[in-house]
Amino acid sequence: MPIQPTENIWRNGKLIPWEQANIHVMSHVVHYGSSVFEGIRCYGQPSGAAVFRLPEHMQRLLDSAKIYRMPLPYSLDELCAAVVDVIEANGVAPCYIRPIAMRGYGEIGVNPTGSPTDVFIANFPWGKYVAGGHGGADVCISSWNRLAPNTMPALAKAGANYMNSQLIRMEADINGYSEGIALDVNGLVSEGSGENVFVVRNGVLYTPPLANSALSGITRDSVLTIARHLGLPVTEQSIPRELLYIADEVFFTGTAAEVSPIRSIDRIVIGDGTPGAITKKIADEFFGIANGLKPDRFGWLTPVKVNTAEIVSA
Repeated sequence: MPIQPTENIWRNGKLIPWEQANIHVMSHVVHYGSSVFEGIRCYGQPSGAAVFRLPEHMQRLLDSAKIYRMPLPYSLDELCAAVVDVIEANGVAPCYIRPIAMRGYGEIGVNPTGSPTDVFIANFPWGKYVAGGHGGADVCISSWNRLAPNTMPALAKAGANYMNSQLIRMEADINGYSEGIALDVNGLVSEGSGENVFVVRNGVLYTPPLANSALSGITRDSVLTIARHLGLPVTEQSIPRELLYIADEVFFTGTAAEVSPIRSIDRIVIGDGTPGAITKKIADEFFGIANGLKPDRFGWLTPVKVNTAEIVSA
């Protein structure tokens, strides 16, 4: 999925041309992975566009930075306003938004505190992330585990964590799968390389708790909220690997993945091999709210003044 450049990127409080958003090769982040970031989507609406759960995403960015002792000189409101500014300045929607805070050029050495913190926000067009389309993705259980507790904080959306994700995704791709699902250090289901996992069994919706080294996904939280609103029984509990094989439905969630059904795991077909009724019900509600086709009953949308070229659909 090649990046499509837009006109401006927000850097440390100012809009600059896309091609000028550069860092020095000796920046701390290049050598030690010292960055935290977010992925956010802006959806087309019947009249204009809106960012999905913008405050929650930017609060998670602030939380990730706090965990890594990376002071950000911007408030939640300032960061949210910056996202709106860059989208409106570029006039691109629907779009994907990438805020990132990183340790810049200052000192060499593992200790990052002598290097300045730089904050960038970019937006650009981006489509579906998990292959498989409406029929569902074929995925595998990865040989790579997720990070063990007390090694690297799974609740921080940090650049360094995604070295683990790269191994999971590359292994899946090489072996002919769309994505991999990682287990935690105890062999329990954790998450995909960049997605949370949901399982449906006998009408009950299950997802691993955060203690299983899973990221506190914004879309994960949205699906939990939607499911409870629809009256579906929901439980956050540890999931053994084999439950995935005998599930009625399995799907991924994430800002990039949105709500993506899974057709098979390790070549074992899930259910009848088509997206299940609960997956479709949740996806319909999610995309209906995101695209402004259903009421924003949870207050998830932040309007932006951009004329949209298309509406992203499930």
